[in-house]
Amino acid sequence: MLWSDPKNQPPKFMREMQAMLRRAGVLLAVAMVVLMFAVGVR
Repeated sequence: MLWSDPKNQPPKFMREMQAMLRRAGVLLAVAMVVLMFAVGVR
């Protein structure tokens, strides 16, 4: 993303943070779908 140089790899903690953010985003999306479903059923 921010690294224009292919040889300039991002540090390990940045990659871990990105993976965690991605996981959190997926969890949030699933929670939103479940919430919408629960509200729609009621």
